[in-house]
Amino acid sequence: MDKVRPCLWFETEAEEAVNYYVSLLPDSKIEHVQKNVTETPGGPEGSVLVVEFSLAGRSFMALNGGIKREYNDCVSFSIDCEGQAEVDRLWSKLLADGGREVACGWIRDRFGVPWQIIPRDLPRMLADKDVERAKRVLTAMMSMVKIDVEQLRRAYDGD
Repeated sequence: MDKVRPCLWFETEAEEAVNYYVSLLPDSKIEHVQKNVTETPGGPEGSVLVVEFSLAGRSFMALNGGIKREYNDCVSFSIDCEGQAEVDRLWSKLLADGGREVACGWIRDRFGVPWQIIPRDLPRMLADKDVERAKRVLTAMMSMVKIDVEQLRRAYDGD
């Protein structure tokens, strides 16, 4: 277990969300489901209170708080993708069943949680010492909703 881990707040759908999230990435699993021992704002006795889980080996919690809370972009989860195939797969899964596209590789899943689906090469390109290359990549990225790796490479190469 990580010493510090994010806790995601849900009205009542923590277990549903966690099952969805662990299906997205390898090395992900539900570690523990804590049931309510008495009625709470999150649900009646016996309902799910907290789900402890890991995504790609990193610890998280999900809590049924009983009150609808909206996520904002101040905190998001960034997924480091091998290439376009992984970007496309995750984008499709996160968009399914009510997710929505945002911009520049950002997407919100059906629970409203913000994610960044980022190809591994993007940070390297943006940090290039050749400022003109980095500017072209940033300009290309800013025009995208879902990141297109090949288009970034063309911008990087000046094509």
